[in-house]
Amino acid sequence: MRNKKKIILAGVAVAVIGAGSAFAYWTNIGSGNGTGTTGTNAAISVSQTSVVTELAPGAPAQALSGTFTNTNNTPVYVEKVSVSIDPGFSKRADSTKPACTAADFTLVQPTATNAEVITGATWSGGSIAMINSPANQDNCKGVTVPLVYSSN
Repeated sequence: MRNKKKIILAGVAVAVIGAGSAFAYWTNIGSGNGTGTTGTNAAISVSQTSVVTELAPGAPAQALSGTFTNTNNTPVYVEKVSVSIDPGFSKRADSTKPACTAADFTLVQPTATNAEVITGATWSGGSIAMINSPANQDNCKGVTVPLVYSSN
């Protein structure tokens, strides 16, 4: 039985010594670096969905509205949509009369969007009208007025 007590005491002593060494450690400091990257985005498309027909001198303005196509994985912020008539627009079927140009029309800009847009989001509030000029406007009969849209 004495040997048993010696073995037990020896086991307890090893356990106590082992337990004491389990709490030993050294302190230190460290540092490091890492990086992260941002993505990019593709341009969106601004499309007119309203149908404008029968513009005539002095006739009521016609509404301009449309949608956005956004091919990005996330919404993009659009502050506003702008419309203009292609600056090269000039039609002159009859050389004895003034050419039909952007000056024969008036545009009202679409209302501010100020929103994040996804594909299918809409814009509206713009309009186009043909002014009633004192000059002959026969060269504007039957023409297609090229409207150019942009957003920012």
